[in-house]
Amino acid sequence: MKQLVQQLANGKPFVLETPEPILPPGFVLVQNYYSAVSSGTEGATVRTARKSLLGKALDRPKDVVATLELLKTRGLVQTLREVDKKLEGYSPLGYSSAGKVVEVAPGVSEFRVGDLAACAGVGFANHAEFVAVPQNLCVKLDPEADLRAASYNALGAIAIQATRRADLRLGESCAVIGLGLVGVLTALLLKASGIRVFGIDVAQPAVDKARELGIDAKLRSEPGLEAEILLKTRGIGADAVIIAAATSSLDPINFAGKLARAKGRVVVLGDVPVGFDRNPDYYPKELELRMSRSYGPGRYDLRYEELGLDYPPDCERWTEKRNMEAFQDLLRSGAIDGDKLTTHEFSLDDAPKAYDMILGKTEPFLGVVIRYAVDARKPRRVARLASRPAKPIPAPGLAFLGAGSYAQGSLLPNLPSASEFRRVAVLTRSGASAKRVADKFGFEFATDDPRDIFENDAIDALFVATRHDSRAALVSDALDARKNLFVEKPLCLTRDELTQIEAQYAAASQLPDPPRLMVGYNRRFAPLALKAKAALGAAPIAIVYRINAGAIPKEKWIQEPTIGGGRILGEVCHFVDFVSWLASSPIASVYATAMADGTPLRDVVSVSLRLKNGSIASIHYFANGAKSVPKERIEIYQGGSTLILDDFRAFEIRSPKGSRKSKSIQNKGQREEIAAFLGAIQTGAPSPIPPEEIFRTSAATFAILDSLASAREIPVE
Repeated sequence: MKQLVQQLANGKPFVLETPEPILPPGFVLVQNYYSAVSSGTEGATVRTARKSLLGKALDRPKDVVATLELLKTRGLVQTLREVDKKLEGYSPLGYSSAGKVVEVAPGVSEFRVGDLAACAGVGFANHAEFVAVPQNLCVKLDPEADLRAASYNALGAIAIQATRRADLRLGESCAVIGLGLVGVLTALLLKASGIRVFGIDVAQPAVDKARELGIDAKLRSEPGLEAEILLKTRGIGADAVIIAAATSSLDPINFAGKLARAKGRVVVLGDVPVGFDRNPDYYPKELELRMSRSYGPGRYDLRYEELGLDYPPDCERWTEKRNMEAFQDLLRSGAIDGDKLTTHEFSLDDAPKAYDMILGKTEPFLGVVIRYAVDARKPRRVARLASRPAKPIPAPGLAFLGAGSYAQGSLLPNLPSASEFRRVAVLTRSGASAKRVADKFGFEFATDDPRDIFENDAIDALFVATRHDSRAALVSDALDARKNLFVEKPLCLTRDELTQIEAQYAAASQLPDPPRLMVGYNRRFAPLALKAKAALGAAPIAIVYRINAGAIPKEKWIQEPTIGGGRILGEVCHFVDFVSWLASSPIASVYATAMADGTPLRDVVSVSLRLKNGSIASIHYFANGAKSVPKERIEIYQGGSTLILDDFRAFEIRSPKGSRKSKSIQNKGQREEIAAFLGAIQTGAPSPIPPEEIFRTSAATFAILDSLASAREIPVE
């Protein structure tokens, strides 16, 4: 399919041939007929991308701070990889579209193939021929709906939410500062509700267009504007002011204070600073400043947007989806004339010209839409690289399922050369991401169909680095296909999944040349870790493992139990495997406690482990520490000696005979683990990590969760 993307490095939008997006449960696949360009949000994104590196840094100081922090904690190489991924990646544009449903995933009951739908959501309703959108970000349309007007879906919901935050009544008044598309939509919605509206903008073309649509609009620079609004409101002032502008100036927020009546409301819809002057307006008038949250309640809530969990109407009347439905009702009734909003229409192939017009302001514009050629659906096969034609290579073939931040930063750069292992296919949730990874790392094609991988005889080994909830099914499919399999941790999220994988692997292991199963427990392959283990004797050991993990907000997918499983399943498994490997013994039992911090995250945890050979270990996993403290420190005690492994950068032995120290650049063993896995395939050796150790680590990690729930020691079965 074709998709409009940009690279942050140069900010030039371009049309790219990519695979279709993957359709997760609870999503619908929509063939776009139209999508709307947000001249404010998207224009700002492209404008920033077109700046120099210094300009980008000045525009995004938080990103600069995050990059410097990454440099301190993870080193130059990893930081450069992360920066390169952001600058050179294919970033989708767009978040508001309309079209026809062509596929429905399990868990969706509202939509059927053939329905018309309006869609919303950054990363979902892109400027692309096909989009995969969660059901709570889709609105079912009438069969006769005007899809061009319906494509303003997200922008209409944003405007509706702002009017709700203004909390106006019939006969009251509102000033709207900023008359771009969202500002005009806001003003039209207010008028349709019986509100007296005053539109204000700094540009004459915007004022002229608003007047054409029946809005009482004025230039900000017109003398006597405040007095005129005061006169038209019978000396009261505006009951509310909605700021729909985007600027770094404080003028909109301060001017809003002048226009609002005493005890009135100022609603921030656009991207403006809110460091207003306390006097002479906000304090004496007791003005109320309110934020408007994008499309409405549900926005930024992963459970609502991606998992389809609705807010009951008696608890939250107007969610983002119900706001979108209300906007489509207004279009259908004619209260909002969608045709009058559109000033420019571009084909998808010509879509980059829309951004040149918006940024260059070469002509007046309001609503800008992209039109799609609705041809027969292309086969969901592959998007091959024109610059890298597939050639027969006498080497085992590799494929990647999932290629997010970790894969691009730690797995893909550590693959051996293409002469040793043929790089065949990439499949990711986003077609643009799959295409980018295929281009950058030299894979023969990107695909949206798992059959292109599982049924491909040229592929000998799979790397699975998808979201955690998809791992078990992919492992099962890979074992069925008799593929060698490297799974980034965790292996799975439930005991039932673990039981199924164990049984399936046991059956596969009876075959001639059985497939290898490996989980990315890389720390046991780190050079300093190998040096530490070599220095240990046969007697039991005691281990203290402290991890300064850093906080991850509860809104992130890894913290959602059904998607990421939480940080114990997602990362603590690493450290369980490592202590078991160091002690050369399986885990016998665990006892865990979590800090009572009032959250369900359980990411400040202490775990005590007993091992079968008499060793003991404690894992202290803390998400509430200072970023300046190195992430990991391991202390190993045995026979009067102490071994210290400091963040995989330094190793020290202290014993009665004295001390020995060694240092290196940080190396957690990613390159070495991949080399060991692929080397086993080449030589016919078994998996570098015995499968029984992999399964027991998963079982021990589940036991940690059981211990937290029951407050008792749990044996590892």
